[in-house]
Amino acid sequence: MRRIILDTDLSMGEPGSEIDDGFALALAAADPELRLELITSVNGNTDVETATLLSLELAERLGLSDVPVVRGAAAPLTRPDRARGAPEEIRERYGRHVPTPGYAAAAIADLVMRSPGEITIVAIGPLTNVAAAIVLEPALAENVQEIVVMGGIFLGQTLQASMPGEFNVWVDPEAADTVLHSGAPLRWVGLDVTNRVRLTREHADRLAQGTGGFGPFAAEATVRWIERMRKEHPGDPSLSDSCAMHDPLAVAVVAHPELVTWRDAHVSVVTGEGKARGVMVTDLLTSAEPPAPNCRIATDVDVDAFMASFLGALQAL
Repeated sequence: MRRIILDTDLSMGEPGSEIDDGFALALAAADPELRLELITSVNGNTDVETATLLSLELAERLGLSDVPVVRGAAAPLTRPDRARGAPEEIRERYGRHVPTPGYAAAAIADLVMRSPGEITIVAIGPLTNVAAAIVLEPALAENVQEIVVMGGIFLGQTLQASMPGEFNVWVDPEAADTVLHSGAPLRWVGLDVTNRVRLTREHADRLAQGTGGFGPFAAEATVRWIERMRKEHPGDPSLSDSCAMHDPLAVAVVAHPELVTWRDAHVSVVTGEGKARGVMVTDLLTSAEPPAPNCRIATDVDVDAFMASFLGALQAL
């Protein structure tokens, strides 16, 4: 059984909000080969206060009330002025939830150092908390079992001039750069493969037939998110009836690495200001004198195997 920390910018639960973080948390709860020991929140898809409250709400729905939820970074490492507060309606609706006291970076470092070689960090939001934990305790890099990141795009582009890097990296490229330079064992699951694993309206219909507390709730959230993406991206036909399960794939490969094809690479990220902020530069080590690899990247995925495993696990919730 793999012991994991899930670091997330979860927003599932609000009408029309992104849903894959919530499905990743559900998969972490459902996979018998994973033991979720800590949930940490981070600024990203939503503000960190909302991410914290919604993580607590979904954890309760999933029967994970005994798992600590610790609030994390409110802004990117070098952009503290970008911190946001939760909307008042979020506080009113979910304010009964109280996170575990402390700071996410410290909680991550503490758990890893208390169990050297046993903890995997699964980072499915911007890497602010993980980078801060590494800076706080540099020995984390040699004591973590591995860090699995949903982030980046390595063999392609986003094709969006307004966001040239994949979202999680683009939000805080300085944090991603810190993690890449840490020396920790890293596996990155990027848009090259996550865009291929998709939840459809038909899948949502199946979820709606569930008798537990998650299926109908998840089905409604899925349909609303697909509708929002269809309206916001009318030029992308792939978004008219499905949505990508980016984050669940990153959770799945912790216990089932065979679901994807891996390749050693040396990856760097463009930081600072400029049009290329957040873009990742990938060296596949094919030259006569390649740089040393600093991570493994996913280059392909067995879509059918993942979707069968994923949907099968969710049926139990």
